[in-house]
Amino acid sequence: MLTFEVQIYGLRDLGRGRKPHQLRWRVGQKPHSKTFATNALADGRRSELMTAQRKGEPFDVDTGLPASELRKLNQVTWFAHAKQYAEAKWPRSSAKNRATRADALATITEVLVTDRRGQPDRRVLRRALSCWAFNFSEHQPEPPEEITTALAWITTKSIELGRLEDSETVRIALDAIARLLNGKVAAENTINRKRMVFNNALRYAVERRRLPGNPLQFIDWTPPETDDEIDFRWVPSPQQGQALLEAAAKVSDRGRHLKAFYGCILYAATRPAEGTNLRLADCALPETGWGQLVLGSSSPRVGSRWTDDGQSHEERSLKRRARKATREVPIPPVLVQLLREHVAEFGTAPDGRLFRATEGGRLLTKETAAVWKEARKLALAPEEVTTALASVPYSCRHTAVSGWLAAGVDQTEVARRAGHSVAVLLRFYAKIINGRQERANTLIERFLDGEEPPV
Repeated sequence: MLTFEVQIYGLRDLGRGRKPHQLRWRVGQKPHSKTFATNALADGRRSELMTAQRKGEPFDVDTGLPASELRKLNQVTWFAHAKQYAEAKWPRSSAKNRATRADALATITEVLVTDRRGQPDRRVLRRALSCWAFNFSEHQPEPPEEITTALAWITTKSIELGRLEDSETVRIALDAIARLLNGKVAAENTINRKRMVFNNALRYAVERRRLPGNPLQFIDWTPPETDDEIDFRWVPSPQQGQALLEAAAKVSDRGRHLKAFYGCILYAATRPAEGTNLRLADCALPETGWGQLVLGSSSPRVGSRWTDDGQSHEERSLKRRARKATREVPIPPVLVQLLREHVAEFGTAPDGRLFRATEGGRLLTKETAAVWKEARKLALAPEEVTTALASVPYSCRHTAVSGWLAAGVDQTEVARRAGHSVAVLLRFYAKIINGRQERANTLIERFLDGEEPPV
């Protein structure tokens, strides 16, 4: 514990032993002392302590040292500190958070080096850091030689943690998180996510008394401008989305099985990980009219190296929701019918899941991507296939959300159905929302003129 309650006493001559000159001081309620061979040495040390006290430094009760000296005593490299931070966070983190944290720390660690002599290939170094150095899984395989060599290099080249008290060093790390490995500007959410990890790692350094304060709070840094709005040139129309679903059913038996999976994305805006975990018990599928999905969990694929049980998927709560939170999404009759037909033909997995892999396990991203790739060739014009139009099944989620907005559904309700915050909705779908302003202005004018609003 640090305290400003410090009292430094005068020197005392013990008159015996090889070090008869004693310096005594008290920090809080705990006394401290040290003996020296000469009076000059004792007086010099006393002057150091008094200088630290005059500068307003707190002292550590247990060791009796000024905070600056305690930090030097505890000094480690940034790499060593980052590993300790990641290991401390590992037990109580989801697999997705573990992978995200490792990626951010790898990005930062790669650039916080004393020099680059003998640096391994950047991709090898980044993989060594993200997949081995910051991974504490019991299922981790032995690293190949190139990984071991890369980790040995970064161990010797990593800067001292104390260097991060310098603003220019902090800026080096910030500039790194703003770029992808290929040099392109990272997306805003990627930058924010990595900056948050960096901030938390620095807070951990303060907690461990390795830094006097978090230097990030004093840095005036603006990331490169990014455009997070969706490029609607490549979002399929509802008609194109329907054509893609029909094409998927013609690709293969797997395509017929996945048609309803893609349909959930197109008509209910489910995230692929939510669709993967959808069970029959989560569905209200009346014979006619609208139905409903109750989304209560997702099953994202994060890789076996990040999960506790060594499985490639991790069952977790909905994105940014409490563990038991659910999201009810009304679904149109077209999707109700699609799901009823799917259940009639394919049934469900033993645990009630609607969609499963070829061998009966968890549905794999590579399967859904492979079928979608072939469906694009059937449903789109040849010149469209070479573009980014509907490049991945997730594109249909944008079709659903943008369609709801274009239909005039209240923004708050659209955000709720999509599992977004309103702020995220406004940022990603600004063009569509702005396009509705003229209609909104007309409605307001009619209201001000005393007209009854349309039902």
